[in-house]
Amino acid sequence: MRTHRLRTTALATATVTAGLALALTACGGSDSAGGPAANPAAAKSADQQASPGTVTPSGEGSAAPSAGKATGTGTATAVPAKAGSGTKGTGDTTGDSYAYTHPCSARNLTVKVTSPTGTPATVRIITVTNNGSTSCGLDYFPTVGFSAKGAALGVQAAPPGGLGGAPAYPVRPGATAYAAVNLDPTGANGPVADEINILADQEHMPNADGVSLKLAKPGSVTHPKVGLYRTNTHDALTAF
Repeated sequence: MRTHRLRTTALATATVTAGLALALTACGGSDSAGGPAANPAAAKSADQQASPGTVTPSGEGSAAPSAGKATGTGTATAVPAKAGSGTKGTGDTTGDSYAYTHPCSARNLTVKVTSPTGTPATVRIITVTNNGSTSCGLDYFPTVGFSAKGAALGVQAAPPGGLGGAPAYPVRPGATAYAAVNLDPTGANGPVADEINILADQEHMPNADGVSLKLAKPGSVTHPKVGLYRTNTHDALTAF
């Protein structure tokens, strides 16, 4: 991974945390959203058995894009566009090189949060799926805050340090980026969150593009951490 300039965005400040959480929770407090202005609605699915070498998450909540209107209840499923060869030829819009100069739009993303099987109860997996027809770039990690009964807890998940800059994680059409969140790595039994607030790319999206998703399993939040985007759940769990 390339080393970039230190992030100038103060991800860990309570002020930004509260601003993000308030902007998200003001949208309705359910777990499915439409368009840049989140309006989440509930969505849950049963746990699945993990296959060897991977950890398969069970569904908690999801937020899908739309033309600025609520999607209603249920889980929205991303419809993958046909991915190209990823060459650097002129006009190629489906390769990684295109993604590095074209940040993702919230309108083209589906965001979900799940509880993986076979991992500690404090861990959640965030997935961000590109529904667009071209590749796009995300920041290294999502910005994550927490709420309880619609009120921001004033706690934001800390990412790995020393990262920042242009879109750094490419997502091809139909592909999904995975990021792990550990709500309580210290086991200190802090305030209990029942909602997670997610902004897929704080470097290139306004707070209004964030979503608020219900946690199927509320959990204690103390010194939470968020990992880097990765191509699968297994790798995401080691990217803190």
